[in-house]
Amino acid sequence: MSKQLLLKGDSATVSRRGALYALLAYSAWGLFPIYWKLFGQIPAIEVLSHRVLWSLVFLLGVLGWQHRGGELVQLGRSPRKLLLLCLTASLLTFNWGLYIYGVNTERVVETSLGYFINPLVNVLLGFVVLKERLNRGQQVAVLLAGVGVASFVWRLGTVPWIALGLAFSFALYGLFRKLIAVSPMVGLAIETLLMLPMALLLIGYKITTGTGHFTFNSWLPLLFISAGVVTSFPLLWFNNAAKRLRLSTLGFFQYLAPSLQLLIGVFLYHEVFSSTHAITFGCIWLALLTYSVTSLTKANS
Repeated sequence: MSKQLLLKGDSATVSRRGALYALLAYSAWGLFPIYWKLFGQIPAIEVLSHRVLWSLVFLLGVLGWQHRGGELVQLGRSPRKLLLLCLTASLLTFNWGLYIYGVNTERVVETSLGYFINPLVNVLLGFVVLKERLNRGQQVAVLLAGVGVASFVWRLGTVPWIALGLAFSFALYGLFRKLIAVSPMVGLAIETLLMLPMALLLIGYKITTGTGHFTFNSWLPLLFISAGVVTSFPLLWFNNAAKRLRLSTLGFFQYLAPSLQLLIGVFLYHEVFSSTHAITFGCIWLALLTYSVTSLTKANS
């Protein structure tokens, strides 16, 4: 009896730690707009280049400290994996850059919409690409999401391209990463390494033409360098959470990040949240509720 209680106690401790790591990861992602806003009018592509460079420095430092350099070398000997990682690196670069652009052009609300839509795009891609069958609840959820986006287009006469770009790029990134047998940390290090040449070219061009902002004032260098830590730490927390929590449990935490982004956009940066936004977000939230309830029911059956 005491042994069973001990095992249950250990399991509960692991779950609590997993929940804490998930809370840290998704809260950090939710607060990202505040950090990227600090760059002001600096072009998103310049911020992105430094994000790539300093993320790589940080990741290589962590992997070196963990004595995992051999994993990088081994991965470098697999042309197929490297080719797939080139594809995922391109998708990740696009996603990172688009997000920074969205935040710094005062469209935080639309970026939050993108990450609310993302889980439903994952379901759609699973159906289209992986030929996964959708149950009734998932079909209704995808349909509601489509209605929400269609309402936005019809009422405002514009496509929420930032939201859709973020949702589809990150969903495709996750889909292709599933095809590569590599740990998240090592995979991200290789992806940033593959992005590095273009990042260095842009940084070098900015320096030689005097149009860069790295030395613009005394605090910008620290802000640029810290982008690597800000990018990588939530991933570390997420990896720790994923090891300790069931996937269905972890899935509920993912709505924390776009919820925080939405609150920040509306209440901190006073972005517009019209009746059109309310209808669109209402459809998406109802879709996510339907999807979550369906997933939970299926997991417990």
